[in-house]
Amino acid sequence: MVLSSSEIRELRGAKGLLENPGLAAKVSNYVGTPIEMGLKKLPQAWSAAVNDVTRKSIEKALDIALLSIDKKDRGTSSNWWHKLAVIATGAGGGAFGLPALAIELPISTTIMLRSIADIARSEGEDLHCAAGRLQCVQVLALGGKAKSDDGAESGYFAARAALAKSISEAAAHLTRQGLSQHGAPAIIRLISQITSRFSIVVSEKAIAQAVPVVGALGGAVINTLFIDHFQDMGRGHFVVRRLERLYGQEEVRRLYVEL
Repeated sequence: MVLSSSEIRELRGAKGLLENPGLAAKVSNYVGTPIEMGLKKLPQAWSAAVNDVTRKSIEKALDIALLSIDKKDRGTSSNWWHKLAVIATGAGGGAFGLPALAIELPISTTIMLRSIADIARSEGEDLHCAAGRLQCVQVLALGGKAKSDDGAESGYFAARAALAKSISEAAAHLTRQGLSQHGAPAIIRLISQITSRFSIVVSEKAIAQAVPVVGALGGAVINTLFIDHFQDMGRGHFVVRRLERLYGQEEVRRLYVEL
């Protein structure tokens, strides 16, 4: 089977979303400050604190994904409702600055995850199984590179390959054991891998909100960019997965690279 011209356009659009500049570049255009410069100057203790908040947010997101995501098919995704909710949390977080991150991030992450699940459903993903719901959580790891990433091996499929074993092992564990052993090594390993990637984007967001001129209005705008970024990652990822179910991963990857 060969992809139709409309499906190739869809794949091209998905690649455009998945390989576009990251959150730091988008935020830098808004605040007028290179976010990457701020990342290099972060003290170790600050980075550790952001990592801790991020890990707790991922743990909460995983619980939400496995326990309370509505599995019913509701048609098209309602991105705007989720976006408005995240804008509101960003305004609150921006008003109180960096210390509010520990409260605001878990809320924003939960709202984003529900938006990602909505997108997944609209692209035909099966959210009745653990593997499908874990794909929603995996999207949070697609927006940033881990420090251990090889510079020559970057991009969407490289990120998926880095997480593939952990996703598979976690899904197998959850299928066998459910949530009775939530602290199992497979689950801990997956949370750690996603945290290492998501924390990079969280750091970029936190630095932008810490800029004195940003304030509450800027916090809302930055959170808009934040959820836009992950909605784009989710849309691109689940378009690719839909095409893979039809034509196989190798064929879709080959065309993705050629586009």
